[in-house]
Amino acid sequence: MTQTTEPTADGVPPHRYTPALAQQIELAWQDRWEAEGTFHTPNPVGPLSEGFDRVADRPKAFVMDMFPYPSGAGLHVGHPLGYLGTDVTSRFLRMDGRNVLHPMGYDAFGLPAEQYAVQTGQHPRVTTEANIAAISAQLRRLGVDHDTRRTFATIDPGYYKWTQWIFRQVFEAWFDTETDRARPIPELVAELDAGTRQPAPGTLPEGQTWGALDEVGRRRVVDAHRLAYRHSAPVNWCPGLGTVLSNEEVTADGRSERGNFPVFRRPLTQWMMRITAYAERLIDDLDRLDWSDSLKQMQRNWIGRSTGARIRFGVSGETVEVFTTRPDTLFGATYLVLAPEHPLVAALTADAWPAGADPRWTGGAATPAEAVAAYQLQASRRSELERQTEGRDKTGVWLGVTARNPLTGADLPVFIADYVLTGYGTGAIMAVPGEDQRDWEFAQVFGLPVVRTVQPPADFDEASGAYTGTGPMINSSNEQLSLDGLDKAAAIAEVTEWLVAGGHGEATTTYKLRDWLFSRQRYWGEPFPIVYDENDLPVAVPDSMLPVLLPEVDDYSPKTFADDDADSQPEPPLSRATEWTTVTLDLGEGPKEYRRETNTMPNWAGSCWYYLRYTDPTNDQQFVDPELERYWMGPREPGDVGGVDLYVGGVEHAVLHLLYARFWHKVLFDLGHVSSEEPFRRLVNQGYISAYAYTDARGFYVPAADVVERDGQFLYEGQPVNREYGKIGKSLKNMITPDEMIAAYGADTFRVYEMSTGPLDQSRPWETKAVVGSARLLARIWRVVVDEETGVVRAGDVEPDDDTSRALHRAIEAVRDGMTTLRFNIAIARITELTNHLTAACPPGTAVPRSVAESLVLLVAPLAPHLAEELWSRLGHAGSVAWAQFPVADEQWLVDDTVEVAVQVNGKVRAQVAVPADADAATLEAAARADEKVVAQLEGKTVRRVIAVPGRLVNFVVG
Repeated sequence: MTQTTEPTADGVPPHRYTPALAQQIELAWQDRWEAEGTFHTPNPVGPLSEGFDRVADRPKAFVMDMFPYPSGAGLHVGHPLGYLGTDVTSRFLRMDGRNVLHPMGYDAFGLPAEQYAVQTGQHPRVTTEANIAAISAQLRRLGVDHDTRRTFATIDPGYYKWTQWIFRQVFEAWFDTETDRARPIPELVAELDAGTRQPAPGTLPEGQTWGALDEVGRRRVVDAHRLAYRHSAPVNWCPGLGTVLSNEEVTADGRSERGNFPVFRRPLTQWMMRITAYAERLIDDLDRLDWSDSLKQMQRNWIGRSTGARIRFGVSGETVEVFTTRPDTLFGATYLVLAPEHPLVAALTADAWPAGADPRWTGGAATPAEAVAAYQLQASRRSELERQTEGRDKTGVWLGVTARNPLTGADLPVFIADYVLTGYGTGAIMAVPGEDQRDWEFAQVFGLPVVRTVQPPADFDEASGAYTGTGPMINSSNEQLSLDGLDKAAAIAEVTEWLVAGGHGEATTTYKLRDWLFSRQRYWGEPFPIVYDENDLPVAVPDSMLPVLLPEVDDYSPKTFADDDADSQPEPPLSRATEWTTVTLDLGEGPKEYRRETNTMPNWAGSCWYYLRYTDPTNDQQFVDPELERYWMGPREPGDVGGVDLYVGGVEHAVLHLLYARFWHKVLFDLGHVSSEEPFRRLVNQGYISAYAYTDARGFYVPAADVVERDGQFLYEGQPVNREYGKIGKSLKNMITPDEMIAAYGADTFRVYEMSTGPLDQSRPWETKAVVGSARLLARIWRVVVDEETGVVRAGDVEPDDDTSRALHRAIEAVRDGMTTLRFNIAIARITELTNHLTAACPPGTAVPRSVAESLVLLVAPLAPHLAEELWSRLGHAGSVAWAQFPVADEQWLVDDTVEVAVQVNGKVRAQVAVPADADAATLEAAARADEKVVAQLEGKTVRRVIAVPGRLVNFVVG
């Protein structure tokens, strides 16, 4: 296709594969792919269905990456590892007879662009779209086979219209625990009206019935059932940034990751997603997914299923419920602890300290209320991560009241302490210091009694702390119940039965997973499709009013406050767009004035469903055509979960993006919008690429590219620096861009080098000097097909000899295995072996068997597609190699003609002999007796027995 180059220097053959020629070939083929729509994947129906007739008989394959955030820094060499892995896979699958969908989009709402907008006044869309254009150019230069007609960004109004639509589906749904699925809200209302269902516990005002409520009261009850709901919950409020932060954005010492501002735990009314309703299905369905065991375990741990009992303790006329996995230790409970944010704290706090209050319990405050207020402020400044740290000093204050142990009748002091969190269990615990180390540590600080209920071994040091091992129950009997001598399981069963019979509790399952905090006080995010009426109740706007577009604003930053102003209230940027915030709409009751929601959705929202949009990206009537969803993602057989066939991305998204996407998909499945139960059938986490990084005397990272080595010392601007090894990225300032490598060697060399460094799921080091090895391999492949001196194709109509046929078909078999198992390094190693064989077997000036040359080109095509396209074209083929058939090994060449068999004398190996692969025992013995080494070993000895195992060994037993 391309013109040959002139010699680049004296003595260099004029038709050698050089970086300059590689650049020319690559750019030309990329232009042709784009012009001809080579990678346009046809849908079975709809606007993108042109050409489906030629692939209708092919099985489908949906392959995709976790899409990137369009950072201004662009891609570094670590990013393409996954992108190239899916590209090689999709190219192989297409050549192997599949209809392959391999798309790419951009997760474009995000904080960096908003921060830049705050600093410069430039709209974040301008920055984001410029970054998208730059990364798109990088991906094109890598030669990836994305169907660019399906590319979109989450910031596109045509896309986030459907993100808002999905939010409406979640908002207009509730979870029916009887059927274990989401159902539309109108069905709930109908059942409540008919009296066939009662409102869920805690949703109905005390003393009221559904029938007695007015319209506003009923709406409040219904809102409390929704899967998307507003709730006053403890959040990470950062006054210095003016926004709520996720747990992941807060450091261990309770400060913002960005800006190092103090962060306070305080209640705010926020939008929540009821993901906890799906906790059981999210855990159970992991067993149906083709994911790594380690990744599944990360999700199980995050969801945190625990079985145990809820136990009710009476406290000052109120009831405090605790969840425990060890109800058998109730005899050892000596105090209760509530989280500082527990909703009953205010009601339980005594007016004054009882006489004789232990000064260790009061925090030095004059009244319980003062002690509680001071401690709550202190706790609000600590992150949940810090509060859960093992071994940290235990703190807390007494509420001035006691609880009654339902089993022993003992009075237990009630404390608040920050090692208890509201989000797990009930936000309250019964403390058993004999069997829980954190409770033991707290008891030591506050002088509280310790009652052991599990017998420690004889050599246990009583002063060492809690005993958390197994043993028979002790100190666990009274007139009501006797557990002494029982093992753990039997004791749990006995005490749970007693609790249930007496109305003191029940067996239950709880989860560490919390409902998803879905509000952000930021500008650059999807607006909620929600308005508030005169009763301050949320109303979803109808589909006809979507998308709700972001308004133009003068200031993109939320209002910030003094760092320590914990009582400040969020004022998002959208709240200042008053003409947008207040709106007159006709939502079925005539024109009325409404107030828009001024929070925006989190950046996770757009990534929860983007894989679905790839299948039908131009549809403005539906978020996806059901027929296209079934074709690309539907179950293959009864019981199959369906989903994307291969999803590749970083393990850092194991418990947030992946969990949120699974949750949304299950809601859509329950409501009948999709046929697949899960979004991602198979998931692979690609490894990381690491490189040297350098820190100065202050411990700050310096640009690795500017560090020089002199006399065994590493220097930056003349000053010594320390060298370490770490993941390539901006934070370590050790970025290497693919642009640099492509400019020096070409995209194909870069592709082959990255794929040769190990299996896709393993991390690997980056070594720039090693890239030259991949360049030399491609140059040798070029020389096998093209004469460097004349440019003439060397392929001739000659038959390969047996050794060449054997080398070829063994390479085909191994390359296929490497492609299907994502061990592309194995495939490259076998291609290298075949190339080396052909280089030796077909020296310059001789013909290379055409069948072998073409097969070599086909084998390398997924890895080095530009080189393969050029060679395929020069071999006389008009069509793209991307659609050529991938070779299949001929079984006859995979079987060895001869095998090496060990010859032993009295069990010790003395020789190796080559025999036909099908040689019988007599033939083995004869071959062994003819070997010179064996003859020498047997000379003068009596052979008492011969053991001959065909294909394995011959053993002479001599005396």
